[in-house]
Amino acid sequence: MATIDGNTLEGISATTPWTLHHRASGAKRSNVVRFLAPLLAAIVTSAGCGTLPTEVTETPAAAEVEVLPEVTVQRFEYAADSEQNWADLYLPAGPQQVDSIPLVVLIHGGAWQSKLGADVFDGLARELADHGMAVYNIEYRRVGSGGGWPTTFHDVATALDYVTEVDKRFPQLTVDDELVVGHSAGAQLAVWAGTRHKLRDDEVGSHPSFRPTRVVSLAGPLDMVYAAEHGDHHIVRVLGGRPTEVPDRYTSVDPIQNIDPEVPVLALHGTRDTVVSPENSRRYVAAVKQQGGRAAVKMLTGENHTSIVSLRSPSHDEVLRAITTTSQTDLDDLLTE
Repeated sequence: MATIDGNTLEGISATTPWTLHHRASGAKRSNVVRFLAPLLAAIVTSAGCGTLPTEVTETPAAAEVEVLPEVTVQRFEYAADSEQNWADLYLPAGPQQVDSIPLVVLIHGGAWQSKLGADVFDGLARELADHGMAVYNIEYRRVGSGGGWPTTFHDVATALDYVTEVDKRFPQLTVDDELVVGHSAGAQLAVWAGTRHKLRDDEVGSHPSFRPTRVVSLAGPLDMVYAAEHGDHHIVRVLGGRPTEVPDRYTSVDPIQNIDPEVPVLALHGTRDTVVSPENSRRYVAAVKQQGGRAAVKMLTGENHTSIVSLRSPSHDEVLRAITTTSQTDLDDLLTE
């Protein structure tokens, strides 16, 4: 069993490098094709006339790249309820080349209730933007403000699918292999978001147009049946019943019942968490590994359910490093033993 900065990492061998090969930045192949297409056409045309061009007589000017002087925030409304159906996009300072800035989606927690909102992740979002990432911090309807089953889950799915529209306006984003991070209830939603492509046609959130391919769970109830049976009444409330009363709902959104072995999941949990037992993360990771997938539990000594996301936490640098590393590492190399 390995440790990182004194914290236990379960599911990764002691010899596993934490920082591995990083994803390449810069324009995708599509942009290269767009650039080369006119030149290739000219060559083909000239070849048809029996000659090849001997020189380039005119070189098109390179497109001017926008440079942001500081982190900027843009709000999007992805559905009808403008008070709750919104997401803030944080763009990092610096050059904004097409397809050059990795996207991280944040989903806040709060027991699926309306007492907490997306603003709790503003500090983390700005820190990630300072590290060169774009951040999409989503708000959604919760229990007590029009949410619950199935509204909350429909909102989160709609907010995620709206990323395709955001990308049209801000093409500097990469949206083909991105990270989602969630805390508490948001962690359940984040892990579920990574496996929506496995849902049946009649299930809420099916047929995603945008799907994260890697996940970081912070203190998440990743075994919802286990948690509900051990006293988590918030799960019972958001799903509208106990596992024996609405089993299909648990089957549809419970992370441990919707595992995709191809989606790596890093589960961080505080050793002093008494709100969501660390056993949730351990049980989920064990189930993923049993199915041949990639997952790991990282225990943060002394952290409780809320301190794990505090910017003043002694473990904050480790949480930040776990997020940035999970985003930057090549998918094939992530959480490998």
